Parts: sequence; structure tokens; C-alpha cells
Amino acid sequence: MSEPVIIKHTVKDSVFTNLFSEPKYLLELYQVLHPEDTTAQISDLKGVTLKCVLAEHPYNDLGFRVGDRLMILVEAQSSWCPKIVIRALGYMVQSYLEYFKEKKIYLYDSKTVELPKPELYMVYTGDRENKPDYLSLSENFFNHEVCCIEAKVRVIYDSKHGDILNQYITFCKVFDEQRKKYGYTVKAVEETIRICTDMDVLTEFLRLRRNDIMDIMKALFDQDEVTRGLLEAKYEEGVDKGIIEGRNEGRNEGRNEANEVFVRNGRKSGLNTDMLVQLTGLSKEEIMKIQ
Repeated sequence: MSEPVIIKHTVKDSVFTNLFSEPKYLLELYQVLHPEDTTAQISDLKGVTLKCVLAEHPYNDLGFRVGDRLMILVEAQSSWCPKIVIRALGYMVQSYLEYFKEKKIYLYDSKTVELPKPELYMVYTGDRENKPDYLSLSENFFNHEVCCIEAKVRVIYDSKHGDILNQYITFCKVFDEQRKKYGYTVKAVEETIRICTDMDVLTEFLRLRRNDIMDIMKALFDQDEVTRGLLEAKYEEGVDKGIIEGRNEGRNEGRNEANEVFVRNGRKSGLNTDMLVQLTGLSKEEIMKIQ
């Protein structure tokens, strides 16, 4: 049986997409989502290439089909963002258009069209608190009013102990703990890998892909340094302007402009809201307003 086409990496990678780009882990993910399907094989899964629809890049997004039965889209997030419903809806439409093209389905005749059933998920690795099990387009954006379009994203906070999704979520939480201790440093990544290996969490993946993981995290740290440089440059620009227009006003304007640049570039590089709060000193509300 031929090997399926798994996710094509044409965009910046992440630990999430790196992990599930491997066929055996993708199959394990599907088995977590559908434990009742005991006959699925790697050859039944086909990656869906997610193009830039509503964001700079599908950084933590994963799409795959199970034969012609299911179209599954999964996004991993460490910060709470109801707008994932809109992103998921955009990716789903794009994925169906690709499916129609692949199957040579013509939409302007009277023939019945059979579609893979859509399933939308968000793997959330932050604190659950009182967050819901589902995010809904109508509930979050239309005040619960019935409208002509609806989409629901199931939110996954954890899974059965030891399965691939539980291990990924554990990895993220261990990294978050180490990041709080050591900041955004290589030390935090090294400790995360060591602790997870000792806990038998993603052991084989971390052993074989250690260098990939280090490169992924280092890319984020490098981008952080770039945005820090922008912050300092904008601050100085504001100070210089303040000499003419008023030193205090210049400093405040410089800080505001710098923070806006920092937040926007930080988002593009994959920094979540909690990271941006720590790096800028802004509140979550201020960061969301900039976005």
C-alpha cells in the first residue's frame, strides 16, 4: 500500500506541526480523536496543505483527511483566542475547494456532491479556568443569534494519560514552567527536553528530533531579539522627537509605537499573549487592542 502524502512544510515550523508531520504520530492523533475507529491505517490519512487565509502563516495549524469520510483541522494554542473559529472556517472552505479540484467535482450541475464530514479542534495548553468545551461562531460573534453560517470548534484541554495528545500538552506545560524559571533561553529548552525524557513524554520524538526542537525554539528566541531591537529603536526615536515637542510626550509616544511594533512582530513570530505581556509590560487587554 502506498505511503500517503503527509503535511507539506512550506511555512515556519513549530513543535506541534513538527510532531504531527510524522505519519505514525498523525495516526496516533487521529486515534485519540476517534478511538472507535480501530481499523484506520497511515495510508488512510492525507495531509491538507493550509495556505495563508486570514493570518500571516498557519503556524500551529494542522489539516488532514481520513479517506473521503472526514476533513479534520486542528490548531494548537497556549493563549485563549475565540477568533480561531473564523480562522478554522476560512481554512475549511479552502480545504473543500482543494478537495473539489482534486476530485474534479463540478459545483454548477444538479448532481449530488458527497463531502468529507468537517471536524474542528483547538488543543489548548493554557490554564482552563472556566473556559468552555466548544467555541461557536454564533455564540462568540453573533450574541447566540441563529444565522445562515455556523461553525463549532471543540476545545481539547487534555487527553488520556500517556496518549500522544496528552504527551504534547504535557511537553507544553513543562516548557512553560521552565520558561518562567529561565526565561526565553536555550537553558529552558534543554531542561524541558531533559524533564520530558525523564517522564517518558515524547521520548522517541525528542531523542530523534532534538536538534529540530532546538532550532525551532531558537528561531523564536532570535525573533524576540529582533523585536527587542525594534522596541529600543522606536523608543530612542520617540525620545529624539520629544526634545523638540516635549521630552515626556516623546518618550510616551516612542514607547507606544515601539510596543505596537513589538506586539505585531511578536505575533508573526509565534509569541503568545502571555509572552507579550511579560516582554512589554502591557496588559492582555492592551495587547488585544493593538492586535
